[in-house]
Amino acid sequence: MKQPAPVRIRLLIPFFALTRGVLNTGFRMVYPFLPAIARGLGVDLEAVALAVTIRSTVGLASPLLASSADQRGRKAMMLFGLGLFTGGLLLVTFWPTYLALVAALLLSAAGKLIFDATMQAYIGDQVAYARRGLAIAISELGWSGSFIVGIPLVGWLIARAGWSAPFPILAGLALIAAILLYRILPADAPAPEDRPSLQQNFRAVLIHRAAVAALTVSLLTSAANEVVNIIYGAWIEDAFGLQVAALGAASAVIGLAELGGEGLVAALTDRLGKRLAVGLGIGLNALACLALPLLARSLAAALVGLFLFFITFEFMIVSSFSLLSELLPRARATLMAGNFAALSGGRALGALIGPLLFPLGLMANSVSAVALNGLALALLFLFVQVEQERRTPAVETPGQG
Repeated sequence: MKQPAPVRIRLLIPFFALTRGVLNTGFRMVYPFLPAIARGLGVDLEAVALAVTIRSTVGLASPLLASSADQRGRKAMMLFGLGLFTGGLLLVTFWPTYLALVAALLLSAAGKLIFDATMQAYIGDQVAYARRGLAIAISELGWSGSFIVGIPLVGWLIARAGWSAPFPILAGLALIAAILLYRILPADAPAPEDRPSLQQNFRAVLIHRAAVAALTVSLLTSAANEVVNIIYGAWIEDAFGLQVAALGAASAVIGLAELGGEGLVAALTDRLGKRLAVGLGIGLNALACLALPLLARSLAAALVGLFLFFITFEFMIVSSFSLLSELLPRARATLMAGNFAALSGGRALGALIGPLLFPLGLMANSVSAVALNGLALALLFLFVQVEQERRTPAVETPGQG
């Protein structure tokens, strides 16, 4: 069969960002609309929250889900991820029940993780390391964009057509993305004799000191973020006697901070160097953690503190994707999938620690986050180093595409 003509990577990256905007909207929409979904299903809020908790376990399995991209090729696994996402949402479309919702959350989360890790590996394959920070930052606009654009649109749909209205629309958009991807991306599966086994890929990661250290950095920084993230709503409510208005303002601040962090990665990470950018992000995030209790005198000051906390974290985490993508090129998708597992594990750890510390005051959470970030910073500079940076032209060289 005739292969599709190659597509310039500079056109594919915005396409990836738009596709991820759809996937991330589907992933994030359950949080603000949990009560509406529970009412629509006729179940308790706790039942829907339990479904979201069950979904969180998918992240820990991401190495098993996405590492096949090193064996079967990037195109096949991105299509598989989009297929899982589409199929999951269609379950709710045709069978709007609680069990279908649980299955939909699991399948769509698995599909999103497979697509994300494989897409990052594909960018690592195609974009020179010297400009990879810019490329990944553009693709990450689908994360902040889902919060700034996607979630308000979902709210508009639910208000007019019911809780299940977004599911078929997001499924349709993901299906369109899959068809376009199938048409424009050439097959890239390795020859059978060149395919590493799953065990070989895992072993390559586990015996690589820098890769293991980088995954530990991701776990620690994710835990540090979640130690504060899990309690900021309760902190705002306790400190200012507000709930809906203040939390709405905080949500807007977080969305803008995510967008700002991605913009900083696009502007600075390639110029600073990936490891230095990650280290700078960790250090600034630790300072923002310490500043939060000092900024609790007014709601405006607290929102400034939250903005600094989330923009520094977003800058750090998106910069780390570029760094990780070059640590182990022969098992790139496996390592990127492992990173999603590390981030999920960190969130679980932080979600466990944060509420236990909060009765002692916000400072206890802040100091714990600083300690976790400090350990991550030490590991980063002691053990994480890209062995060889490819000094090729930026996102595209003459003759590509």
